[in-house]
Amino acid sequence: MECRRHKIKCEVKMGEGSCTKCLRSGIECVFQDLTQKFQEEDALWKAQTKMEMGQMRAAIQYLLKHSQLPDLSSFHAASAATSPANPGSASALIVPPMDMTRENSQEPQSRDDSGLVSAPMSSLYDLTRLKTLRSSVLWRQNANMLDDDFISQGIISLEDAEHLFAHYLQNNNQWLWGGILLPHQTLVSVRRSSTLLTAVVLTISALHMPHSDQLLQNCYSIFVSLVSNTCLSRHQTLDDVRALGLGAFYLSNLSWKLSGMAVRLAVEMNLHQSFQKFVRAQPNQHECVRLWYALYVCEHHFSIAYGRPPIIGDDVAVKNVERFMESPALVPGDVRLCAQVALFRILTEAYVEYGSDPEQPLGEQDFERLRVFNVVIEQWRLTWQARSADSAEVGAYPSKGIVLYYHFARFQLNSLALRAVAGPNSPLVEPLTYDRREAANIAISAATSTLTLILEEPDIRRAMPAGVPVFTHTMVAFCTTFLLKMAMKWSSASALSLGNWSQETSNLGLNFSIGQVIALIRKSADFLDEVSQKLNQKHLTRHVVAGIRYLLKSFDTEIEVSSRDGAPSYPQSHTQEPFITTLDSTNNASSENMNGNYNFNFYDLVGSYGFGFDESYLGQVESHDPDLWSYT
Repeated sequence: MECRRHKIKCEVKMGEGSCTKCLRSGIECVFQDLTQKFQEEDALWKAQTKMEMGQMRAAIQYLLKHSQLPDLSSFHAASAATSPANPGSASALIVPPMDMTRENSQEPQSRDDSGLVSAPMSSLYDLTRLKTLRSSVLWRQNANMLDDDFISQGIISLEDAEHLFAHYLQNNNQWLWGGILLPHQTLVSVRRSSTLLTAVVLTISALHMPHSDQLLQNCYSIFVSLVSNTCLSRHQTLDDVRALGLGAFYLSNLSWKLSGMAVRLAVEMNLHQSFQKFVRAQPNQHECVRLWYALYVCEHHFSIAYGRPPIIGDDVAVKNVERFMESPALVPGDVRLCAQVALFRILTEAYVEYGSDPEQPLGEQDFERLRVFNVVIEQWRLTWQARSADSAEVGAYPSKGIVLYYHFARFQLNSLALRAVAGPNSPLVEPLTYDRREAANIAISAATSTLTLILEEPDIRRAMPAGVPVFTHTMVAFCTTFLLKMAMKWSSASALSLGNWSQETSNLGLNFSIGQVIALIRKSADFLDEVSQKLNQKHLTRHVVAGIRYLLKSFDTEIEVSSRDGAPSYPQSHTQEPFITTLDSTNNASSENMNGNYNFNFYDLVGSYGFGFDESYLGQVESHDPDLWSYT
């Protein structure tokens, strides 16, 4: 290199390691071998690249195993997802090949006489031995998952997770059947069992804490991500099913989806057969039957709330709740759970009887059957209220909760009497028959009693911010909407026809105190506003309060318009003397003069067996209050 720099010939004598120039100058002689240098650099680059690819492969294998996905070798055809024929799919999901892995034994399983009759898919599995045809078995996750979950990764700090979990155990857990859906008392225990259950518990806890928006959003995002990964997974545990059920009970925007998913996973685990195994005294079946009952109640909460047919039918477990009550392992939470199973069995029977078509009125022949349902509901209250014992954690909430659900069931059933009798374009001109009027008055009384009980019973008031499920808030919303729309539809007409607020009899004959109802609804809104201050601002309660106050504001506006037109003014809610007015349909000005997108016709919520809670209530409220937060 030195000779090259001086542009002289480089001569090396025999036996010397350096050239003549370098020997004379006393410097190091450096030879330039381009071929050798290239080979050395190439070997070094390849060695480094091989080491890095090995590390990446090991990491990918670890992630695939952790996510219960196929081995890396099965992804050889995944590049088709970004083929030139589909240039816009560069960010598309890479789907692994269809798994057609067989069991270790390649031969069909031998069959004996006892297994002669089985499910068709079971026979197909026995012949093919394909793993994907087999029902998912209960799978226990590895203990080292504690080191791999979102808490270990720092997405949620251990300090925050401990705080949220302790808050859930102390404030929320006991209100949902004594905490039977969370069989863990420590954060370490639940983390080792199910990351999904950990995420939903922390999310629910953050939802019931004020000023924790970012923490709630982080927990919620983790939970939704885990649910998405669970959808097509082949391996779940009972705690994963519990997690989906808890999410359905408390996360209003996901309730319908999560409840259906939980039922499907439970059926795949054969929980629908657990009661027969329980009767045969097989071990560890009490917990499985309990979970099946919880899913039955959860799924019926939201199928009825949305006016949709339920998935779980009247199976042998539901029919034999009393047999389960004889179990020596029974706890007070089981009693409260079984009470709701018995109630929703009655309501489901009524759903089958009357359907949910809002344009289908009840015929006169239907009211005899409706009386039977009322008697059954009465018997249900007498039976289960006596069985529901008070506790130190929740006070009289078990027995008072029976009364609350009793009032709401009567309201829901008897409100059917007014279904399609006062549609938006077809005002009723014929007097109500005695049977229809009797049922309608029961509905009005039950809706009023529901709100009154929530306001006046201390343990129910205490439960509202502590963790009652979405269904209870649905009851409040449905009852207030029903009563307000009754007042909106006929208040102006009653004032104009009566000339004063005295008690008389109109052609409908429904005894309805507008002043008392409005006062009750205002108190309910004020109380729920207090409740919402103790919860995260993204809790459903804020939606309910905003919707009630919007309806009240619109009602007051209509009363003011009617007063300017010559009708008597509406007595304010502080009026001490109750006034009774009966409902008349000769004038529909109150509903016809409403402006905006909110449909105040009495027809839209009362005319259905379900609540229409998602579309008819929250959707309309949010359209008038765009600041209301939505998870989605």
